[in-house]
Amino acid sequence: METVFLIAYIVHMLAIVGILGLLLFPWNKSPRKLSPGVLHSAATALVAGLVMVGTYASAKPDETLDHTKVGIKLVIVLIILVISYLNLKKPELKKNTWLALIGLTLLNIIIATARI
Repeated sequence: METVFLIAYIVHMLAIVGILGLLLFPWNKSPRKLSPGVLHSAATALVAGLVMVGTYASAKPDETLDHTKVGIKLVIVLIILVISYLNLKKPELKKNTWLALIGLTLLNIIIATARI
């Protein structure tokens, strides 16, 4: 199970970096359009995170899982998914929506790395 946890961890990290990279790519484009990769990366991060939570007890038996942190991260990824889905077909992504997606992604990274 440690191998499954490690693979899910690597996939989760790549997906989060993918979200951030795809959001930062159109930094100075005049009509910003949301890349479908943001939606796919968020879905991949969600599935990999669920696999990590499911295999955590057997992969790391000496540690306890912080369910509050996992729950908050789950809600943030779901919000990113919903916002991405609602704005995927629009011809232009509003600046406020774009900044909100970047902020939520950075918040998710900060929560993941915080040692509370």
